[in-house]
Amino acid sequence: MGIYIFYLCISIEFLQNCEIKKVNLLLLPSLVPIFNPEVSVAVAVLSRSRSIPFIIPPTLHGRDWINLTKEGHVQEGSDPYVIPQSGPRSSFHSLAGAYVVGTINQELYRFPEDISETDFPEGNIGRLWFSIEYEQESERLLVSLIKARKLQPPDDSCSPFVKIYLLPDERSYLQSKTKRKTLNPQFDENFVFQVSSKMLLQRTLKFLVYHVDKQKKHHLLGQVIFPLKNETLTDDNKLVIWRDLEKENLEPPSEYGDIQFSLSYNDYLGRLTVVVLRARGLKLQEESHAVSVYVKVSLMNHNKFIKSKKTAAVLGSPNPVYNETFSFKADQTELDTASLSLSVLQSIKGEKTHLLGRVVVGPFMYTRGKELEHWNEMISKPKELVKRWHALCHST
Repeated sequence: MGIYIFYLCISIEFLQNCEIKKVNLLLLPSLVPIFNPEVSVAVAVLSRSRSIPFIIPPTLHGRDWINLTKEGHVQEGSDPYVIPQSGPRSSFHSLAGAYVVGTINQELYRFPEDISETDFPEGNIGRLWFSIEYEQESERLLVSLIKARKLQPPDDSCSPFVKIYLLPDERSYLQSKTKRKTLNPQFDENFVFQVSSKMLLQRTLKFLVYHVDKQKKHHLLGQVIFPLKNETLTDDNKLVIWRDLEKENLEPPSEYGDIQFSLSYNDYLGRLTVVVLRARGLKLQEESHAVSVYVKVSLMNHNKFIKSKKTAAVLGSPNPVYNETFSFKADQTELDTASLSLSVLQSIKGEKTHLLGRVVVGPFMYTRGKELEHWNEMISKPKELVKRWHALCHST
């Protein structure tokens, strides 16, 4: 990168209150706009290098600057503006008499790289970018589908499109145009959902990314689930978001439904973390907006109740999305006797709470199968979130 050295000659009219007849100043290019445009500028271009030299101009011969400095720092009879002759000499012939006094590290002034475009974890099946905005007056949710990157189709070619749902309504959706033969489609399409401000935070956006093959068959490449309950959506607050695609669980739901959650244990802090993600295929006693479904997470030790926490309730959906995180204190020595119980509960206004299903994860003392595997994997991968689906059972 070339760097420019500016010598500015400032007229007496510019410094009316100073007794300086003529001063040569060395300024960086960013300072030029603050001066009078009539000021003459001489430009010298330095050679390209990783370090950019700061150059002091040749000796200044001002004679009347003594009153602008502290007298205690100036020896009598000395010229405070003469540059010492012992400094390293500049090699630029056009700047004879100038001296290098320092350098700038160009790396400090580079724009940061957008890691969302380059940092793809192992096993990634694609990434989706979108934006959301809510118009309070018209009660409209504006969704902009921006782009997708590094899709993983079953064939060599890929012609993707996206279906967008506003859950819990899974019967209606909006669909993007199909982009032909690209793994990195640029959509730039806008969609509108009508939803009241009271119901907005109960809703969840669901994006399904499909590929159309040569026989016009649709293949699901992945999905993104984005709950709106934790977002601040206003007229002047447009959120641009990216999420990695997840594979949809194509197995049929179990008899009482399934729940997905993540487990993590921090052995240094002695903290057990549970992230309740979603449930599916729940057998609601009554399907209406008056029905609310929530999850209660309880920590047990030797079958003795220690502490419990609840998610927020989701209204009227057999496939609720939560994405809520809970932490419990648990010493490492207690992991052989502790367990977690996750109960999915339905409540109807004015009626008793009804248990829809339950699952227990923990050590060999309490569990077998997938529940035991999930617990052991959590212990073997400290500080890492381990995510799994579990079938609900109806035992109390």
